[in-house]
Amino acid sequence: MNNITDTQDSEKDKRLIILDTETTGINPREGHRIVEIGCVEMINRQLTGRTYHAYIKPLDQRGQVFQMEQEVINIHGLTNEFLADKPIFSQVVHEFIDFIRGAELVIHNSKFDVGFMDHEFSLFNSMGRSQDKVPMTEDICTITDTLKVSKDELGSPKTLDYLARFYRVDKLVDRTYHGALIDAQLLAYVYIEMTRKQSSFNLSSGDGTNADANAIRRVSSTRNKLKVIAASADELVAHTERVAVIGKKGGDPLWK
Repeated sequence: MNNITDTQDSEKDKRLIILDTETTGINPREGHRIVEIGCVEMINRQLTGRTYHAYIKPLDQRGQVFQMEQEVINIHGLTNEFLADKPIFSQVVHEFIDFIRGAELVIHNSKFDVGFMDHEFSLFNSMGRSQDKVPMTEDICTITDTLKVSKDELGSPKTLDYLARFYRVDKLVDRTYHGALIDAQLLAYVYIEMTRKQSSFNLSSGDGTNADANAIRRVSSTRNKLKVIAASADELVAHTERVAVIGKKGGDPLWK
């Protein structure tokens, strides 16, 4: 089997978990905790319908319930009262790891989410027995950061909101609040669009009789000449005006 086919097979069978978290703040070192985890599964770039979703009661460094400020609540819509009867992280850690184990995690700004996940794993390990210890994220998953992908594709890192609008998938999900499962679903749509490229090339030559529709074929030297349709005077004027607008807003255009 050649390398291209091997790559296609591995891509086809790849299990992706699109993941997002909501937290009580921005820095786990200051005692902030995860309050929601949302994951959606994709195989062969298709949503399978499998999800993992958990609300989590946050505890502070003293083991008391962490009281979130209203500014944070306004972002994700999760109140202290709503989270009061939810499980703590240690009660969901094993089922969460079982869901993501062995997958490629797709996360927007993975440094933030993985940092919180590993902090939660470390806290669990510090309180449990040695035989109950759990691994860190990179020990069980590979990670793709769509924030980095957006920089590579668009020249600078973009927010999830920007990417959703750019790829025209922002209307597919109601994001009145930035819930983890909601954002994971939106990121799945963004990821599909931002990675929608030709996955392989067939570089075999052909004479026009090859049954492979993707094969390269030589063009017959006796073919009819292509008809060249010249732009009209009005079209040339419109083109010049449009190029001028592009040049003013985005730099020197190529289409002159």
